Amino acid sequence: MTVDLTTKFTAFKILKNEPLAHYSWTKTGGPADFLAFPETNAQVEALVQVAQEQAVPVTVLGNASNLIVRDGGIRGLTIILTAMNQITLDGTQVNAQAGAAYIATTQVAQQAGLTGLEFAAGIPGSIGGGVFMNAGAYGGETASVLATATVLTQAGTIEVWSHDQLDFGYRHSAIQDQHAIVLAATFQLRPGVKALIQQEMDHLNYLRKSKQPLEYPSCGSVFKRPRGHFAGKLIHEAGLQGYRAGGAEVSKKHAGFIVNVDHATATDYLNVIHHVQATVDAQTGIKLEPEVRIIGAQ
Repeated sequence: MTVDLTTKFTAFKILKNEPLAHYSWTKTGGPADFLAFPETNAQVEALVQVAQEQAVPVTVLGNASNLIVRDGGIRGLTIILTAMNQITLDGTQVNAQAGAAYIATTQVAQQAGLTGLEFAAGIPGSIGGGVFMNAGAYGGETASVLATATVLTQAGTIEVWSHDQLDFGYRHSAIQDQHAIVLAATFQLRPGVKALIQQEMDHLNYLRKSKQPLEYPSCGSVFKRPRGHFAGKLIHEAGLQGYRAGGAEVSKKHAGFIVNVDHATATDYLNVIHHVQATVDAQTGIKLEPEVRIIGAQ
């Protein structure tokens, strides 16, 4: 990069050679050349414009929860949107900036007596990440309640995309295909009873806490659900719970999770993933596909 972004942009925080292990939920990941924390849509737009002019790759992160950053880190510019976290109400709609926590957004909806987001009460990611991968849990998914998303397109324009334009699928959206950046999202909810909404959120969080290894750093659910099967059940039946490479281990509590039990590296995580894939494939012929996003240099 021929320009030093830390001197070109002074209105918000930009760090050089910053370890991404400080931000990822697995507590792993190498350094970002430049790590920016913009606070407005205009700042994101300006960052991306400069990067494009300099032919510098841009990577956008939200809460870095369902993500593995390789130990080589990320070249070019990495943008974390967590400073853009405003959540507002407009009738039965909830508007949330991309960096807002999904959990916080569900709490705002509950306080307003709006139902539809209960499924996301324990999803640790950001709104931008939720739209990007159509995040879901316990039978619900982002696509079921999302009305529109404000995005920065690859062409550098800010647009509002409709639900249909987002082309949602299982853990998929058009954001992935068109390399756009989610800036905000609007959810269309329904009037409900606050106490019942909270009761459902509490129930789902109880299930999550009782079944998932929340006591360890992890990247959440590692594999997509194969058609007609459950990834965790396949991994359990393959006898892989407790399998460990370095400090990364297939959770003994929930086979669909890989946890950081002892200063794991991203390479440890990837070694576990590859072993699980190979073992399940050899035993069942089913090829597990990662749900977790894996990025960065080796």
